[in-house]
Amino acid sequence: MDPRPLTGEPISVELLNTRWIQDGRWQDLLTSPDGLAIWLASPTVVSELGEHPVHADEPTLAALLRARDGLAALLADPADTAAADAVLARGVLRLAASPQGVVERLELDDLAYYPAWTAVRSHLRLIGDRPDRFRKCANEACVLHFFDISKNGTRRWCSMTGCGNRAKASRHYARTRSGRD
Repeated sequence: MDPRPLTGEPISVELLNTRWIQDGRWQDLLTSPDGLAIWLASPTVVSELGEHPVHADEPTLAALLRARDGLAALLADPADTAAADAVLARGVLRLAASPQGVVERLELDDLAYYPAWTAVRSHLRLIGDRPDRFRKCANEACVLHFFDISKNGTRRWCSMTGCGNRAKASRHYARTRSGRD
């Protein structure tokens, strides 16, 4: 069972959100190949990785941790591209003609980097296409990220059932409390 509080985001966000805070303590899904297997089985990851065989093993886990560190570095400082670039350098995207048009073929020097490479590329596409839609949850105590696909682009919380609901309850409590004083 996937213990993460937020799933269903693009693969790069899914990777970033493998670390979260629960009951005031840091949690990390990617501490072992078992946690990696849970992440690899999530619907978004399965969808974005396609039919490519991926193993929940130590080399894949190490590559994903490098990618996650690289994405976190990019979020902290968009000029800090070294770690993300190191992951991307493990693969080359080749274009080829096909009856359906142009197809992309990824060539990796190590197949363990397939999920990591895909996650970093996904992140670059997201921030390239809609940088204003990639956000951290507005709850200061939350460390989760999301890609806002709402029509008007005003999503603020990782989830309305979690952080959004707590914020509304806090505002309500503050209003009712100030009414009593």
